[in-house]
Formats: sequence, C-alpha cells, structure tokens
Amino acid sequence: MEKQIEKNVCLTEGDEFGTVKIANDVVAMITALAVTEVEGVSHMVGTIPNEIMSKVGMKKQTKGVKVDITEKNVSVDVAVNLLYGYNIPTTCSRLQDKIKNAIETMTGLNVTDVNVRIVGIEMPE
Repeated sequence: MEKQIEKNVCLTEGDEFGTVKIANDVVAMITALAVTEVEGVSHMVGTIPNEIMSKVGMKKQTKGVKVDITEKNVSVDVAVNLLYGYNIPTTCSRLQDKIKNAIETMTGLNVTDVNVRIVGIEMPE
C-alpha cells in the first residue's frame, strides 16, 4: 500500500525566523470547527468508509471536508446534514461565510470556493 504524503502550503518562505507551513488537514479542521458554529447545521457527513470507521470507534473530526490548496488559494467542499425547519439557502449562505471567514482569518489564505452539499435533513430532538 502506498503511503499518503501530507500536503502543506507554505505561508512564509525562509524569512528571518524560518518557514511557516500549514497542512491541508489543519485547514480542514478549521472548516469542521466553523461548521459546528452555524445554527441549523446538524453535523457533517463523510464518505461511506469514514462513516463505517466512525461506527467502530475511529472518528475523524474532518470527515465530510475536502480541501484543495493551490499556492495561496483554498477551495473547500463540505457535506452536511441540516436540521428540519431552517431555510436552506440562508443556512448555507451563513455556513459559507463562516467557513470563508474562519480560514482567511486564521491562515491568511484566500478562499475562492466554499461548496456545500446537503446530504440530508434531520428532525430536531
């Protein structure tokens, strides 16, 4: 099996103190945390293998998030379940704004896309 190489983006290239690099997983974690702060979003939904792994106790906080970084630009895809009763376009717009602001504020990278895929609707308890 091939070992997956972690992707990094370089923020500063050898200034007086050294180089700063951010792993794609860090940007994915920032996205995941931003998602939890938006009212009307139930939770993120991962791929089938991620869902199976979470059932056996191996949870990954960034399931349902895909991050593509090219130079200083970021494109994010996120899959979520929404709560019943919330306006879908309004909730998704808030979600896109929250993710974009969180990534740009914390990393200084430029967010070009935040694509939201609604996988399901859940009834509140």
